[in-house]
Amino acid sequence: MTSTEHIEVGSELPALEIGKITRTTLALFGGASGDHNPMHIDIDVAKSAGLEDVFAHGMLSMAYLGRLLTNWVPQESIRSYRVRFASITPVLAKPTVTGKVVAIEDVDGERRASVELTVTLADGSVTLTGDAAVAIN
Repeated sequence: MTSTEHIEVGSELPALEIGKITRTTLALFGGASGDHNPMHIDIDVAKSAGLEDVFAHGMLSMAYLGRLLTNWVPQESIRSYRVRFASITPVLAKPTVTGKVVAIEDVDGERRASVELTVTLADGSVTLTGDAAVAIN
C-alpha cells in the first residue's frame, strides 16, 4: 500500500507491469472466472472467426486494473470503479497498467481522488481505459 497523505492532482500510481499473458494464464483465468468462451482458449475457434490467435478475456485486464488500485489503497477505500474495453489483448502480450490522479474533492465528508486508469501494450495500443473514485482521508 502507498501512503495517501501526499496525493495531489497529477500523482501517478506505481505502474504494474504484467508478464506475458500465456495460454496457461488464459486457461487458468477461464477456470477461475467461469468464462469458458473458446475464443480465449481454442486457436481453431479464433481462426474460424478470422483472428490469428486467441485473445485475453477483457475481465482479465479489468482485474489487473483492480490490482493496481488495491496495491495503492485498501479495497474498502474504492468508492467506484468502471472501465471501457477499447481493443483486444492478444495472447503473449505484455500489458502495463497505470493510473493518474486527475481530481481531488471532498464528498460526503471524505477526501476523494478521481483516478484515470489505462492498460497499454508494449506497442502502445490501449486495450482498456477506466476511472475510479478512491477515498484518501
